[in-house]
Amino acid sequence: MNRQFFLISSIAASFLLLGSCNDKNDNEDITTTINKAGSVETMITTNHLDSTHDVLITTHKIWANYNLYKTVVHRDTVPALGIGTETGENEHGDTKEIKLQKDYEIYVTVQ
Repeated sequence: MNRQFFLISSIAASFLLLGSCNDKNDNEDITTTINKAGSVETMITTNHLDSTHDVLITTHKIWANYNLYKTVVHRDTVPALGIGTETGENEHGDTKEIKLQKDYEIYVTVQ
């Protein structure tokens, strides 16, 4: 009886897990237009300055009454993350290990 219960429970759990998987990307937070009546548009980028430093660039565009009121740009020098290796592939399918500077991951919290 325990074996049958375990088997039925396992099958039910598998269906629940598979049913929760969704291939569609329903991210409703992504926008294609900006409300220029009143909003702040922010862009964050990083550039490699040299082997030991990167530059973090934060740009804010302030929109008010359908006009660009102001653009504010902040530049901060941050430590470089060093060199990492990646596998690259050419048009012929040949692969090769290449060395690249590591990039920062950017996370944004909006309150």
